[in-house]
Amino acid sequence: MPITIIQTPASASLSQSPMIFTVSSSTDVTQSQFQYLLDLYYWSGSLTNSSSAANYTLAKYPNNSSVGIFDVSRVINSTFSDSSYANTSYTKYVKANSYYRYYNGIEYVTSSIASSSVIVALDGYDLFPNAIGTPLQSQSIYYPFLTDGPGSQSVYVEHGGTLSVYKGNLNTIIPTKIVYSGSGNSTGIYNLVATTNLTTTQIEQVPYCPNESGFPLTLLGSGDTYSIQAYSGSVSIGSKLNFNIECRKKYPNVRIWWKNRYGQFDKYNFNGVSKEQFNTESRVYQPQIGNWNSRTFGYNSYDTSIQRYIVDSNEKLTVNTDWLDESYNDIFKQLLVSEEIYWQYNEKANSQELKPLAIDTTSLDFKTHVVDKLIQYTITFSLGQGFKLIL
Repeated sequence: MPITIIQTPASASLSQSPMIFTVSSSTDVTQSQFQYLLDLYYWSGSLTNSSSAANYTLAKYPNNSSVGIFDVSRVINSTFSDSSYANTSYTKYVKANSYYRYYNGIEYVTSSIASSSVIVALDGYDLFPNAIGTPLQSQSIYYPFLTDGPGSQSVYVEHGGTLSVYKGNLNTIIPTKIVYSGSGNSTGIYNLVATTNLTTTQIEQVPYCPNESGFPLTLLGSGDTYSIQAYSGSVSIGSKLNFNIECRKKYPNVRIWWKNRYGQFDKYNFNGVSKEQFNTESRVYQPQIGNWNSRTFGYNSYDTSIQRYIVDSNEKLTVNTDWLDESYNDIFKQLLVSEEIYWQYNEKANSQELKPLAIDTTSLDFKTHVVDKLIQYTITFSLGQGFKLIL
């Protein structure tokens, strides 16, 4: 009674998009009450931490092609309950065992089991028109950096910041180091922690800003440039990312972080005019004034017939980009759909001073250099914390 898993998710998959297991059998499909079953396992920690008991058992009747198609993405994605900022190496391990069952008129008969390999799930999403199961390493030219770029970015010399590197040991080339090349032929190396089956971290944060702990170049000042490139041993992986250290602009910088489609963070310095707006909101009612429990009626000169209640506030932040080329369009699309956004209002290295934001801007007219040459964008956010601390 053979059963085969004929389609599986990529070895590293983005859990907000379909994660498909398709199972097939060449026998018994026409039997009474035939069903395909899938035992689904997921866990955190090391590769070897799988529980002996399945988290879920899913059942499917055969489709018109006599196979069972299981999409487990919603189950897996529901397990990512922490914020990406609180857990910067957020991944889950996933495995499936499949079998089928039918009724022979006397009892239920169960087939042998087919097991999938272990898959790593990230808290991200795929894009149209990628095929189902597209490998993670094929989704960005900057892999194993978990970003869609752009290839040239700007930073300030006092900035700290890290970039996420995927180190998965499942059917991929494993990065071992990051090589930094700067102005004046300066070079530096950041060695990644080796990945094994007992490794609990599939994603490592590496420094990419001059004032971040562990950044290996010491040259840097305004006008300097540098690049970072991932390597596996002596072999380069993916495209390099280039950075230009800029001098301070006329307007105060507003540095925004947002969760990208890989479940990691991209960052951008909004160097144009920025404005903060403070708005109050409240309800009013007319209280009963006067002293109704005295022998005679009277009222105080400070009594009011308009009383505020539920008084709170909301704050808005409006930012403008510098002049950009169209290479920023893709990551700004990810900003518009991001569910996790922060304002880094202290720009020092390793700063934890972040304010949560919710984006108010719902549309941007994405421009191209053919029509507009360089481009500016305006984006408005609401602060995720009111003026009052109210639980």
